[in-house]
Amino acid sequence: MNENEIAENLQVVISRLIKLLRSETKNDEMLSLTERSTLAQILQNGEILPSALALIEKVSNQSMSQTVNKLLRHGYIRKTVSGEDKRKVIVTVTTAGKKLIEKKRHEKEEWLAKSITDKTTQKEKQILIQATQVLTKLIK
Repeated sequence: MNENEIAENLQVVISRLIKLLRSETKNDEMLSLTERSTLAQILQNGEILPSALALIEKVSNQSMSQTVNKLLRHGYIRKTVSGEDKRKVIVTVTTAGKKLIEKKRHEKEEWLAKSITDKTTQKEKQILIQATQVLTKLIK
């Protein structure tokens, strides 16, 4: 198998796993993938400008503005005026937003751990550990 075939197979498997993880966790909050990803980005960055979020999420500033406003209405983020430039707004995650992200991550982790326990052998678990190390190289 050459590198292109490996890449194609890997992309398919990772995409399917991500879809399965999403479908196995509840979305009672009715947040879109972009809204959930944006909330996670805000948490990861601590505080960030909406324009920077738009670049990270690869959406327009107008679309990000709508996403930020929805997250604000739900109480998951707060907006504050920048101390350096009063024309700019900085967004941060609220306690409710942080709890939501942690809950979703925990649900996905629980589902995946159960699947690993139920469907893999000890040898396959070792292969997954090695594969994770290799995949980590690819994203750095």
